[in-house]
Amino acid sequence: MDYLTEFLREYYLWIKSLHLIMAFAWIAGMMYLPRLYVHHCDAPTGSVQSEKFKDMEGLLLRGIINPSMVLTLVFGILLLLTPGVVDWSQGWIWAKLAMVLGLFALHGLFSRWRREFAVDKRARPGLFYRIYNELPFVLLIGIIIMVIVRPF
Repeated sequence: MDYLTEFLREYYLWIKSLHLIMAFAWIAGMMYLPRLYVHHCDAPTGSVQSEKFKDMEGLLLRGIINPSMVLTLVFGILLLLTPGVVDWSQGWIWAKLAMVLGLFALHGLFSRWRREFAVDKRARPGLFYRIYNELPFVLLIGIIIMVIVRPF
């Protein structure tokens, strides 16, 4: 047995725990960021409030969302490499990975919108961001069902 396989088996529960902790931090940030955008839409351009939202959005993205996304990915890959954890012939893992790709796409959108707000570009109303606020949680529900229930 090679060193990596031995390491992954020995520390599987730690890796799994860290994966979940980072995933929850990522999702929490992804749910909060669009709420900031909703309020940012109501703040007058150039106001103290608008500038404060720019700071908060940037800090949330760079300080919590991006690092937790990267660590979620790292620990997730380690879990996928752990022998016996995933049966690639089952559909649930593919559905889960598709939903995770959806989270990455949302992450990219949220990052782009932050850059737009940073230069005072406001092309969308607050209601638009309210709708997107719910999508990370919907994907999280699907991911949890796929991993726990494994319906197919």
